Amino acid sequence: QVQLVESGGRSVQAGGSLKLACATSEDTSNRLHMGWFRQGPGKEREFVGAISRNAVSTEYVDSVKGRFTISRDNAKNTMYLQMNSLKPEDTAVYYCAASSWAQISRFSSAYEYWGRGTEVTVSS
Repeated sequence: QVQLVESGGRSVQAGGSLKLACATSEDTSNRLHMGWFRQGPGKEREFVGAISRNAVSTEYVDSVKGRFTISRDNAKNTMYLQMNSLKPEDTAVYYCAASSWAQISRFSSAYEYWGRGTEVTVSS
């Protein structure tokens, strides 16, 4: 059972930057794709982005393209979400997840392992 722990969430002003981290309990390189999801106040959980198990491919939701970057350091068993030019609508609890599917996916059902989330608040 892979355990995921997010960190780095805090309050920030619009236009600012944050870097979230997701630490895994074991080496997931070449085994699990990883993704970020978020759930804003009164909203359903939505896909933010994902990175392939070998870190070659990434995918993002349109609303964060050009502002957010996902990376992973397999030597440290950690995935990152660099968030720049933050907007109030980015306010949410951010969750990391891991998937053993053949390809990276935007669908939460593809992810077997989930962290508990880290809260990001962006004020205007």
